[in-house]
Amino acid sequence: MKTRSAAFLLLLASAFALCGCGEHSGETYTLIANNIKIPYWQSANAGFVHAAGQLQVTAVFDGPARYDPAGERDALDRAIQKKPAGILISVADPDVLKDSINNAIAAGIPLITVDSDAPSSKRLFFIGTNNYQAGLSGGKRLAQELKGKGSVAVFTMPSQTNLNERLRGYKDALESSPQIKLVHIVDVKGDPRIAFDTTTQFLANDKKEHIDAFVCLEALSGKEVATVLDENGIKGRTIIAMDTDPDTLRFIQKGVIAATISQKPFTMAFVGLKMLDSLHHQNLANLSADWAHDNFAPIPAFVDTGSDVVDKTNVDAFLSATKSLTGE
Repeated sequence: MKTRSAAFLLLLASAFALCGCGEHSGETYTLIANNIKIPYWQSANAGFVHAAGQLQVTAVFDGPARYDPAGERDALDRAIQKKPAGILISVADPDVLKDSINNAIAAGIPLITVDSDAPSSKRLFFIGTNNYQAGLSGGKRLAQELKGKGSVAVFTMPSQTNLNERLRGYKDALESSPQIKLVHIVDVKGDPRIAFDTTTQFLANDKKEHIDAFVCLEALSGKEVATVLDENGIKGRTIIAMDTDPDTLRFIQKGVIAATISQKPFTMAFVGLKMLDSLHHQNLANLSADWAHDNFAPIPAFVDTGSDVVDKTNVDAFLSATKSLTGE
């Protein structure tokens, strides 16, 4: 009889743990992005909202409507003042955001970085793509497309750690193809018009310097480069893009973009909110502890959400899966 009673109590406790039964009441979690208007971050917010619905908590999405590190810092400072149960943030510029991230931790607010990290800050850990591996995948595909030889222009934002890791991956992948040269590294500064205008200039100088391929390490440049090439009827150039903006996918279907490296922003934010909720209820005694070097830490140092190559062979399947999930 005692055994049955104990089993019943254990089952009842498990049921209460699963349903939450009021423990989430009134909790608010905030996702802060570096450009809330682009499809990438709208997908992330969808994952954030989906997790919030399961947990029955409030989800807040904030950040600048264009690439603006200072504006993102202001959004984080506003969030800290409201004392949410936890914060997810993609870091546009670690130097600009470091102090505010540390302020959140000092205020006792669990903060996790997603997509782009600030490793020298006191953030708890990072959730996102293994960006070096994403760069390796892109570099291998680039070498395949160029058949081992060609001049390449790269569009990036050097202030972002994640993009630098992707570039490092590309460079390492191309070590075995010494006749492929990265001849230009262009800082787009979060402005897609720079990618459009620079590509136009490259084409105007084509007789002096022929660019065989364009590598885009962030989401906005790929469709801009593709637009310039498409509108000018330019064939035989390779574009390796980043992420799955709808226009990027349409250019893959059209054959203008060879491939893009897809990430999982929905997964990053979905998993991120679940982990923030766990941290909030775990109530760590010291958020500032050096968890990365603690062999018995209750939290990870890095959660890899994965990446993949999307090209003409699988773009239709990718779009179908997206539609089934989002209805769009």
